[in-house]
Amino acid sequence: MPQEYFIANSTEEALAMLAARPGARVIAGGTDLVIDLKEEKRQVNTLVDVSRIPELKVIEEKDGEIILGGAVTHAEAAAAKLIREKLPALAAAAAAVGSPQIRNVGTLGGNVVNAQPAADTAVALVALGAVATILGPAGKRRMAVEELYEGVGRSKVDAGREILAHFSIPIWGDGEGSAFKRLSPRRALSLPILNTAVRVQVRGGRCTRARICIAPVAPGPFLCEEAAAILVGAEPCPEVIARAAAAAKEAARPRDSLLRGSGAYRKEMTAVLVGRALKDAFFLATGLD
Repeated sequence: MPQEYFIANSTEEALAMLAARPGARVIAGGTDLVIDLKEEKRQVNTLVDVSRIPELKVIEEKDGEIILGGAVTHAEAAAAKLIREKLPALAAAAAAVGSPQIRNVGTLGGNVVNAQPAADTAVALVALGAVATILGPAGKRRMAVEELYEGVGRSKVDAGREILAHFSIPIWGDGEGSAFKRLSPRRALSLPILNTAVRVQVRGGRCTRARICIAPVAPGPFLCEEAAAILVGAEPCPEVIARAAAAAKEAARPRDSLLRGSGAYRKEMTAVLVGRALKDAFFLATGLD
């Protein structure tokens, strides 16, 4: 277990602590990291706590974007009026995570950096087109969330040298809607068999933009461009939704899993969940059932 534990008051201080202590690692909620440390899956000498840094806790609308700090907890994201009104897929995904205890400490940034493909809020962030801002020794860089995955459990964010500062989500404006759906053995404290998040925009009676993310059907949250392309330019209707859902099923490549069920079952359920999510998102976008 780590021998030192520091609490940083600013990102500059946190980065300096990391740089001065090889083998150190960022901790925020620690809901995944602490388990890994106890099971000796990771070797960490020093923990640098960033959960109290004000700029990592922000939830605000600014310059046509919604900004969410990397240390915003799932409970905070689920409860925030701004998120519930403008990004309902993220609010629903955050509310689905674990238990109240986990949601109260687990963070959006940690959910992404831990790099598990079926992480609920990560799936929603990808569907919403979130871009992560990462601070490190070389300065600041920005990457789309879906690009941060190198493989299962492997992130392009180096938590020993870098901090995921915040997510930026563009506001699409009038006629947009988003939704999140999850299939699991029970409602709480269970891994998702499958989850999906979608975002759509409707203008002039036709879908003008769409994003569909599905997991776990790939090493990271899977952005299904084939299904989204079917929606763009089309009038939202049951037939078009069914075609997009079928395309998502065709593109999905889930594996057999002792914990999550067979790949064949999850492939079939991909169409079901995507169809349900799209129906809800289009209802929010248009008000038409």
